[in-house]
Amino acid sequence: MYVTFPPPAPLAPYVRMFWAFEYQVPDGQPYVYRSLADGCAEMVFHYKSRFTELDGTCDQAAVLHAQTSRYRRFLTHGSFGIFGAYLYPSALPQLFGFSAGSFSNEMPELSAVCGAEGRWLEERVMTAKYHHQRVEILSGFLLRQLEKRKPAETAAHHAIKTIIKAQGMVNVTELAADLCLSARQFERNFKAYAGFPAKTYARIVRFQRAAAQYGRIEENLTALAYECGYYDQSHFIHDFKEFSGYHPRRYFSGRPEGIEYRD
Repeated sequence: MYVTFPPPAPLAPYVRMFWAFEYQVPDGQPYVYRSLADGCAEMVFHYKSRFTELDGTCDQAAVLHAQTSRYRRFLTHGSFGIFGAYLYPSALPQLFGFSAGSFSNEMPELSAVCGAEGRWLEERVMTAKYHHQRVEILSGFLLRQLEKRKPAETAAHHAIKTIIKAQGMVNVTELAADLCLSARQFERNFKAYAGFPAKTYARIVRFQRAAAQYGRIEENLTALAYECGYYDQSHFIHDFKEFSGYHPRRYFSGRPEGIEYRD
């Protein structure tokens, strides 16, 4: 079961959605989830069972899964329940005051990021009985963060929104010029709020658009590559393998790991 919940209106510029994913794993069978490269960060709470990263470094109950340019694989041996908030990339500096670039490809415990407030939040979300309660608890916490920081819109926010709206199909040099910034100013500000250089971020957004086409198993890869903004099939294959670990033909025609939430 995968369900989503909209954020309260004041949080809509920072939170794309709240979500919950529960899955019944057959007794005695392992379940592997593969997270793909993503330009957005997530606050993730494992309220039923936990996952261990296959390199053995992660089994925390509540984490901040920052924006990432690589895929990761996680393992559990039991039925699980996960709740999370899917954040826009600039939410980390806007709501928490951190440079997004300092967290890229990291997954720290929530308590390490938010201290005592993070521990309190973890306990409340983990022990809630219903998802709507989790939404209320986490929304309340984020609204208090918003009130404390009162973030202002910047040129970097506009650039990020432009890239997301264009699904990665933008000319970064032209975008910087439109914002009346030098290339160096643009890249410094963009990385602070998005976590990656603008060209890398646009590649990740373009890849995400392609990965979201899962289910179109009869699709011609060349046609799909052009539709998603790639110049040719070789660039499509290169980016897809880098950001997912899969050749796109295998991803679209097989059953990739941890894809049940898309079904």
